[in-house]
Amino acid sequence: MQRVLKMSQVHRNPRQPREYFNEDALNELATSIDKYGLMQAIEVRPDNERGGYEIVAGERRWRAHQILGRTKIRATIISEKNELQRFKRSMSENVTREDMTPFEEAHGYQRILDEEEGATIESVAADFAKTTTYVKLRLALLDLRIEIQELVQGGKIGTQAAVQIAALNFANQGSVLSKFVRGEFAADNEIVHFAFAMKQQQDQAVLLVVEEMTEEQRTERAAAQKKTRSTLDKIEQVRELLDEIARTKPLKLAETLETQVGARLDQLDRVAESLTKARWQLKQAKAHAEARELVSVNPEAEADSSAEDNADRELAAA
Repeated sequence: MQRVLKMSQVHRNPRQPREYFNEDALNELATSIDKYGLMQAIEVRPDNERGGYEIVAGERRWRAHQILGRTKIRATIISEKNELQRFKRSMSENVTREDMTPFEEAHGYQRILDEEEGATIESVAADFAKTTTYVKLRLALLDLRIEIQELVQGGKIGTQAAVQIAALNFANQGSVLSKFVRGEFAADNEIVHFAFAMKQQQDQAVLLVVEEMTEEQRTERAAAQKKTRSTLDKIEQVRELLDEIARTKPLKLAETLETQVGARLDQLDRVAESLTKARWQLKQAKAHAEARELVSVNPEAEADSSAEDNADRELAAA
């Protein structure tokens, strides 16, 4: 049943899954409603406890009416009694429009898993037309330390980096936090590399310490070091050759290469592809080298408060 209600009769649902509303976006919606009218009525239910009507779906439209100073709003009154179902309807509206923050989504999915009988990650994903991987990654954010959650919500750490950090135990999350507070990450990409490397080392049963190696292991390690460093030294020679090509005028290259231009270009494309892959590996190696100094592979380390205390002190000083 659709009716025109007084704005004073309508109030928000305090358990609405969405907590953050972008002010600029709300002003844009208000302008649109002022120009074209309300395209879709909000959904409300009778509120027997507080009186009037509680919003089930359409809080943004209701807030836009407040901005415009409207005294009435068009609403569809529904009789849905199940609180969790109302919650899911409200959440579905916001998730579909991608209006929710990652943490609002995560808390919403977790509430459904906690309160709906028989709910699974697969069923939650199906309810909101998401993949199970997507829902799992959102839920992973709830495993973050509170300090890191606040940084993510403040836009200082991106969602992708946050997911990588969330895979770490509490102590190792503290190590990432300490490095972040000290300004040692130039961008989110570096956080992703570092946290990924730390997770790989965290999952090892034991870190290989040079002092504990056998003579055979040390010999193999020395040979591998020599070979890898020699290979990288040769790359400098290749760079000089490429610089020489880069300095040659295109017309001169066309004259000297004649019919081989296309084939040589394909050759350089393969070199560029290999360079990209090698660069990625070295970025990971750098992250591993840094993580090795900090990583805790001991499951009991999560109870160790030293990393937490250090991170808290550095966060306070930043």
